[in-house]
Amino acid sequence: MNIQVRYYSRGGNTKKLAEVIAKTIGCKAEQIPTPVDGSVDILFLGASVYWGGISSEVKDYIQTLDKGNIGKVVVFSTSALAERAFPQIQKKLQDKGIPVDTRNFYCRGEFTALHKGHPNQDDLETAKKFAKKIMERK
Repeated sequence: MNIQVRYYSRGGNTKKLAEVIAKTIGCKAEQIPTPVDGSVDILFLGASVYWGGISSEVKDYIQTLDKGNIGKVVVFSTSALAERAFPQIQKKLQDKGIPVDTRNFYCRGEFTALHKGHPNQDDLETAKKFAKKIMERK
């Protein structure tokens, strides 16, 4: 089974989640715009919400994905103010005909004085559990 992790992170919050998810499932977390390698059964895709939306980098990356090479995408995200990135990413992927797992992971991320220390150790442990659950029900 080919499982890959891709993410976009400006401040490092989503990167922390990507790295713990990748370590848990036994692969490497790579930054967007690193393309997927071959056919991917599960692509974990991480992003954040900036000023109410996902970044143009994530939008552009989704446009490079080939629905014939992706079994399904599992979304994980962080944000300081807005809610999770899942609905926006789900819509973009579905518009391309790429299946999206409805299970997704979200936690608050640190931004200036907001949510200091997040994602924290508890958040990272929860992300590990999330990745394990996804792998149990491939």
